[in-house]
Amino acid sequence: MSNSVPPSGSLTANKRTSFLVKRARGLGCSQHKVGPAIAVPGLSITDHTFTLPLDYSGLHGEIDVFCRVVVNRSKTGDHMLPYLLYLQGGPGFEAPRPVNSSGWMEYASKYFRIVLMDQRGTGLSTPITARSLAQRGNAEGQAAYLSCFRADSIVADAEIIRSMLVPATNHDGRWTILGQSFGGFCCVTYLSNAPEGLIDVLITGGIPPCIDGKDVAATVYRACYRRVLLQNQKFYARFPGDVGRVGAVVNYLAQQPGGGVTTPAGNLLTPRRGRGSLQLLGLSALGFSTGFEQLHYMFEGAFDGDDLSLKFLKVLIEWRVLHEPIYCQGEASNWAAHRVREADFGDEFDAAAAAAEGRPVNFTGEMVFPWMFDEIAGLRAFKDAAEALAAKYDWPALYDVEKLSENVVPAATVMYFEDMFVNFDLANATASKIAGLQKWITNEYLHCGIREAGKTIFERLVNLTRGGILPR
Repeated sequence: MSNSVPPSGSLTANKRTSFLVKRARGLGCSQHKVGPAIAVPGLSITDHTFTLPLDYSGLHGEIDVFCRVVVNRSKTGDHMLPYLLYLQGGPGFEAPRPVNSSGWMEYASKYFRIVLMDQRGTGLSTPITARSLAQRGNAEGQAAYLSCFRADSIVADAEIIRSMLVPATNHDGRWTILGQSFGGFCCVTYLSNAPEGLIDVLITGGIPPCIDGKDVAATVYRACYRRVLLQNQKFYARFPGDVGRVGAVVNYLAQQPGGGVTTPAGNLLTPRRGRGSLQLLGLSALGFSTGFEQLHYMFEGAFDGDDLSLKFLKVLIEWRVLHEPIYCQGEASNWAAHRVREADFGDEFDAAAAAAEGRPVNFTGEMVFPWMFDEIAGLRAFKDAAEALAAKYDWPALYDVEKLSENVVPAATVMYFEDMFVNFDLANATASKIAGLQKWITNEYLHCGIREAGKTIFERLVNLTRGGILPR
């Protein structure tokens, strides 16, 4: 593949310094420190830390955003190698930590300098923790702080980093972006807010659903519940014996004082109607290619004699307080997943009733519920802030539908037909609003396709945006 980059219409990033960069400079928050370089098999990796504004609306405060620049060791001296920013899924997950040259990075590192950014609030960027949040005062102050960690702020960070990291002589200072899942949502925000910084855009399982409309979060979760129920049916068809195994665990929990047990991590594990933290295990299982097997093996060893085994109770459930706000523009989420479950799917997800009647117990998916901030130890410190975020209605826009309809940046996406996390129909409706977006629709992979077939997916998306065949 040649390092030459096709022009993106009339866009030239370094001839038109973005508003975001000007704002950061005006706030005095635009420092760049280069850290040590290390080598892992096949790759050279250099650390970078940027000091950036906490709030781009002009409020005081700053945070650090950490990146690693990764390149194939045979390409370290190629100063015209284009840059590629990888936007991790989430929200709330740090960038990958490469230990060798493998997967999509093995292929991409031959043609790009890959920038792995820990999105603000994660990893080695200034993290969101119970301790740091407590320093923000009351619930309203904490919610105001957390409001600065959405896709619009992530994109603003990326734009400043691009302006400081990518030389003007390297393809006009522009870069390619690759977004997985929530990272794809960020890509569409990037196309809305700062397309002049982009060479092309690659999205894997991450076209945001419902970028305009009313009560968007509820629409998203209503569709997600339907897909989750289908995944439950497939799981029990694959492992019919698990109807009894899961039911036995639910019945055991229902018979305990207080309706559940406390795990070694301090979480309350319950099957109660409208709560059911046991059912949260579906998040890590139902939507991934090997998830059914993992869930099966988990319940296979659920009991040690007449009690739940320590191994089962050590299952870790991680959640992020900023999940529903990723959908909000000018309206409150008002605990959308909980509202939709109670109104439309209460019987389908009543674990105790299902187990008592010998029916399959349905697991939930990527949903956040208000009771989690009581029952999951790591979330209790965030309870008041989570309530304030759920009530917040004055969220700024994340997408510019008019600008997307006039998009000139080459862009391509792979859309997974059976994706449990990003509803295909809703995402496809959004895709039709992005001018020039090339779509690859497949049921060959689930949401984790980039992890399992990274080279294949990356190569095909680049081919779609550039109209050429890359060398193998």
